[in-house]
Amino acid sequence: MIAPLRDDERGSVLPLVAGYAALGLAVILVAINALSLFVAQKRVDALADAAALAASDGFEIVAGDAGPSIRLDPATAARQAQEVLDVAPGDAVLVGVDTASESTARATVAAEWQPFLLGIAVPASVDLRATSTSRAALAG
Repeated sequence: MIAPLRDDERGSVLPLVAGYAALGLAVILVAINALSLFVAQKRVDALADAAALAASDGFEIVAGDAGPSIRLDPATAARQAQEVLDVAPGDAVLVGVDTASESTARATVAAEWQPFLLGIAVPASVDLRATSTSRAALAG
């Protein structure tokens, strides 16, 4: 004999609601982590800009036959860029300062991002790096 069909469907929606709630929570947590990663990268970009600007300020004015010119001192540029990162909150490090040109400084800053919440669905950490260039010039 065939078993009669149950007409009682109480509780059949509960697994769907629980599943969708868990999926919605996971999507929200991944979105929060994505926003946190974006903000961390923008912070590293800003620190690289500030470090390059400070490094390009470490110049000497040199008198020459064609008039005064600028020459960046690599040691002074690196020291001034490091001073910017020393006072900045966080754990960003100065990777290097390049003064290949006499008036241009290029600073590279690195940091590591850790997930805010739900480390299972996002990477455990992401290495962030930003490079910025600044040029000093004599006006007038």
